[in-house]
Amino acid sequence: MNQSILFVRIFLMLLCVAGGALVSYIFHVSQPLWIAMLIGALLGSLLVLIDLLMKGFSLRALSALVFGLFMGMLGANFIANSPLFEGGDPEVVYISRLAVFVTGTYLATVIALRGRDEFNLVIPYVKFEQQNIEKQLMVLDSSALVDGRIAKLCEAKLVRDELIVPRFVMNELFEQSASHNEELMHRGKRGLEIFDRLQSIEGLYISIHDSELPSRDSRDDKLLYIVTSLKGRLFSANELLLNKARHANVSYVDVNYLQKLLVSDIAVGESLKVSLVKEGREDGQAIGYLSDGSMVVVASGANYLDSKVMAEITSIVPINGGRMIFSRFLDVV
Repeated sequence: MNQSILFVRIFLMLLCVAGGALVSYIFHVSQPLWIAMLIGALLGSLLVLIDLLMKGFSLRALSALVFGLFMGMLGANFIANSPLFEGGDPEVVYISRLAVFVTGTYLATVIALRGRDEFNLVIPYVKFEQQNIEKQLMVLDSSALVDGRIAKLCEAKLVRDELIVPRFVMNELFEQSASHNEELMHRGKRGLEIFDRLQSIEGLYISIHDSELPSRDSRDDKLLYIVTSLKGRLFSANELLLNKARHANVSYVDVNYLQKLLVSDIAVGESLKVSLVKEGREDGQAIGYLSDGSMVVVASGANYLDSKVMAEITSIVPINGGRMIFSRFLDVV
C-alpha cells in the first residue's frame, strides 16, 4: 500500500475518533464517551471502505461523472421551470420536479461514464503549446516497448508525438517481469526498462492511459479502441495487431517496415567495410554485421576474424525482417 495513503487513512480515523469525543463533550451527550468515540471510528471506517471500493475510479471517470451531474442538473432545471409545472397541487409539482431531477442527473451521469473514453474535456494526454496546436498521440503496445526501437527514434528526435501506454499493457509487463518463465521475465523487464528510458528523454511526453474496458474484449481490440477514441496512431512491432489495425482503418506505424525504409541502399558490385566477428557455415567464410543489423557473409574471410575488411558485394538475399549480403574478400582495412 502507498505509505502516504496509509498515513492519510490513519489520520482520518484518529480525527473521526477525536471528533466523536468532541461532539459528545460539546452537546453533553448522556452516553459514555467511549460510545461516541466508537461511532466516530465507525464513520471513519465507512469512509475508508468507500475509498477502497473506489480504488479503480480514475480521474478520467471522475471528470466524466462531474460533467454528467452538471449536465443532468442543468437539463432537469430547465424542465422543472418550464410551463409543464405551472399550477396544480404544490405537493404533486414538488414530487414531479424531484423525480425529473433524480432521473435527469442519473441518466446524464450514466451516459457520461459509459462514454468517458470519448470524453475529451479533461484528458492528460493532450497538451497545448503556446500556439494552441494539438500534438499527435501515439499509442504503444507491449511489443513496441519490448522491441526498444521506439526509444532510439525518440532520442534521435524523429518521433515528436505524445506517447500513450495503456494501463493493461503496463500490467502485462509487470506480470511478465515476475514470471517464473525466464523468457517472459526478460521480456517484461525489457519492456519496463524501455518505458523508464522513454520517461528520461528530455522534451518527450509519455503517460499511462487509465481506461476501464470490458474484460471480455481481447487485448488487441482494447488497443484499437483506445487508438480510435484518442484519435491517435498505433506504434507496434506485432504483425498480427498491425493487420487488424489495417483492416479496421486504424492509423498505425509499422516499426519493421520503417526499419526497411531506413536501410541504406547498396547494390551488387559495390564495396563495403565490415568487421568480421565469427566463422560462417562453409569453409573459408566469415560473418559480420552492418549497423542496420544486416548479416554480411564474406567468402575467403575466415582468416581475418576480429578485423575490419573491405568486401565486394556479390548478391543480396531478402529475408524475414531484413536482408543477407554475400560478398568476397578484397582487403584488410
